[in-house]
Amino acid sequence: MASPQVDVAIIGAGPYGLSIAAHLRALKVPLRIFGTPMSSWRNHMARGTSLKSFGFASNLYDPGSTFTLAHYCQEKGLPYSEAVDPVTLENFVAYGMEFQKRFVPNLEQTDITSLARAPQGFTLTTQTGEHVSARRVIIATGITYFDNIPPTFANLPEEFVTHSSQHTEVSKFSGRSVAVIGAGASAGDLAGLLHEAGANVHMIARGDVINFHEPPLPEPRPLHMRLLMPRSGLGQGWVQRICNDFPGIFHALPAKLRLHAVRRMNGPAPAWFVKDKVVGKVTIHVGTTIKEASKNENGVHLVLNQREGPKELYVNHVIAATGYKVKLQRLDFVDQDLRRQMQTLDETPVLSTNFESSVPGLYLVGLAAASSFGPVCRFACGAEFTANRIARHLAATT
Repeated sequence: MASPQVDVAIIGAGPYGLSIAAHLRALKVPLRIFGTPMSSWRNHMARGTSLKSFGFASNLYDPGSTFTLAHYCQEKGLPYSEAVDPVTLENFVAYGMEFQKRFVPNLEQTDITSLARAPQGFTLTTQTGEHVSARRVIIATGITYFDNIPPTFANLPEEFVTHSSQHTEVSKFSGRSVAVIGAGASAGDLAGLLHEAGANVHMIARGDVINFHEPPLPEPRPLHMRLLMPRSGLGQGWVQRICNDFPGIFHALPAKLRLHAVRRMNGPAPAWFVKDKVVGKVTIHVGTTIKEASKNENGVHLVLNQREGPKELYVNHVIAATGYKVKLQRLDFVDQDLRRQMQTLDETPVLSTNFESSVPGLYLVGLAAASSFGPVCRFACGAEFTANRIARHLAATT
């Protein structure tokens, strides 16, 4: 079943896909958008967690920002804090769903199973078997496809090793021993939730300390703090503020510097409100790497490398809260020849100032764009710049 050609097709319905669609609809650009709304947040984050980003940086973006998280919370009578109290996952998901209903009512809730070149653009195939012809395509699949599990665990079955994105709830681990690998937000969140669920938790980190964020100062902050440490969606400090506000300038930096900055900035750090749920309640192994991991009759046998020497640890399950790593080849719904045609840098797509790949008409946004536009693309707040930039470009070239 084939359909008439559409000017723009968007694959993905998270903060980036929905924000771009809202901008394009306002500019009267013909489009179709496919995906499950807020899928990564609904299906790949543990219930009971809160966002690490503040309320002011947890928005989706319509033209003019007329419907922010603050607007939604005011309408629903929900508590809202600009920069002190955390945003619950439940409220953020509900807000994103409401944003979709208001600004992207044409969302088609079906996945795209394949994307390939066509004589006049691209052909997308949906789960329902429809073949969609599009002149231009935006891939906005977010973190999906990029979960990173260390090679040490590659030969162990999913029964014993999983990625943090596979757990929306943890009650099944009650009474079991679990090793959480990592020192970032996902690791801290899951370690705390697992302890609350009655699991015996080991949190294993390579660094010498777990870098929990400091609690925010009450608002308004003192003037000298606002001048010396301006806040942004990437945190406090001038470097963070510049990367947040000027992704276009980041794009102009030499490639090696961009890659270095993306690797170094905003490293693993659980939120301040997680510290009390973890410290003194779970066993924390710092300065530790995994030398070996093997299956035994009860779960997983780990050999830990520590300064004082090797240590053995037996657990029922391992959760790799080891983040996400962009590898273009893992976008397996994209035709292999099409993936090969895209220019890459360290396995990530090389993008123009308008998010266009080296394949004309094919655009990538969100996490896949971080090596081009900086760490802001790892977070929802990066959708503001992205939606404005890409919508203006596409409207001007329709």
